[in-house]
Amino acid sequence: MSARSTLLQNWLQQLGYRDYRLEAASEDASFRTYLRLYSAAETWIVMDAPPDKEPCDRFIAVADKLRAAGLNAPEITARNLEYGFLILTDFGSSDYLSKLSPETEAPLYGDALAALLLMQTRVDAEDLPRYDAALLNREMDLFHDWFLGQLMGVTLDPAQQAIWQSVKQVLVDNALAQPQVFVHRDYHSRNLMKTKQKNPGILDFQDAVKGPLTYDLVSLLRDCYIAWPAPRVEQLVLDYFELARVNELIDVETAQFMRWFNLMGIQRHLKAIGIFSRLKLRDGKTDYLKDIPRTLGYLRQVSAGETSMDGLFSIIEQLQLGARVSALAAR
Repeated sequence: MSARSTLLQNWLQQLGYRDYRLEAASEDASFRTYLRLYSAAETWIVMDAPPDKEPCDRFIAVADKLRAAGLNAPEITARNLEYGFLILTDFGSSDYLSKLSPETEAPLYGDALAALLLMQTRVDAEDLPRYDAALLNREMDLFHDWFLGQLMGVTLDPAQQAIWQSVKQVLVDNALAQPQVFVHRDYHSRNLMKTKQKNPGILDFQDAVKGPLTYDLVSLLRDCYIAWPAPRVEQLVLDYFELARVNELIDVETAQFMRWFNLMGIQRHLKAIGIFSRLKLRDGKTDYLKDIPRTLGYLRQVSAGETSMDGLFSIIEQLQLGARVSALAAR
C-alpha cells in the first residue's frame, strides 16, 4: 500500500467509514486520481490531489461558484486540504462520450449549451486568472515544443518560425477581441456527465479563467474525443450565437462570431495536440496519441478555409504531419 493510500485509509476511518471499498472511477490527464467509494447502499467520489502538484483550493472555489449559479457541479461533503483529499457527490459513470450518438446528440448538446449559457451569464469570473496573451502563447507553444519538436522530431526553419509567430499573434488577437466571460477551459464530452436531473453534471473545472466567449463552445462542439459533421457543428454554433445575442453577451454579426469560433478552435487544438504529445512522452499515457489525428484534422479543416491561417496550413502540409501522426497512432 502506498503512503497516500495509507493516508486516505486513515482519513476515511476518522470520518467514520468502516465497511467500505474503493474502486478506480476515472482516468485523468493530471496528477489527480478519482476513486469511487462504496459504503452501505451509497456511493461517493474521492478525489486524491497531491497538494504539491494539484492543490484543491481552486476546485473548491469554482465548485462553489458553479453551484451558486444553479449549475450541477459536485457537492463537497468532506475535505482534507492538508493531504489533498475531497469526498464529492457521485454523478455516476455515464459521461457524454459514452452516451452521444446521432439519436442522442440533440438533447445532450441542448442541455450542455443551456448550461454553458448559465456559466457565461451567471458565474462571476472577476476573481479568476485572466486568459491573457502570455497564457495563450504558452499553450500554443506546447504544439511547437512537444508535438513538432519532441514527438515529430521537427525543427522549423527561419521562414516557418516567422509564420508560426504570425499565426500565434492572429490567434491571440482573436481571443482577446471577444467578450471575456467565465471559461471552464475543458468543457467537453469526458467532463460532462449524463444525469437524471439538472443534466449535465460538470467536472474538471478547477482551471477555470476569465477569457474568450467562444472557448468553451469550441471545446464542446469540436471535441477532441468525438467529431460530428461540419454542417451540424455550424448549426449548433449558430444556435448558440442566437442565445448569446438575445442574452446580450455579444453585439456582432454572424460572420464575425463564426470567425471567432473557428480561430479559437485553432488555438485550443494546437494546445490539445501539445498536451496529448506531452502525456505520451513525459507521462507514459499512450492512449492520448490516438486523439491527435482527429484534433489535427480540425486544424487542417479550419486553417484551409481561413486566409490568416494559410501559413499554418502550409506547415501542416509541407511536413506531412497528418500522415506521420496517423502512422504513429496506428502502431
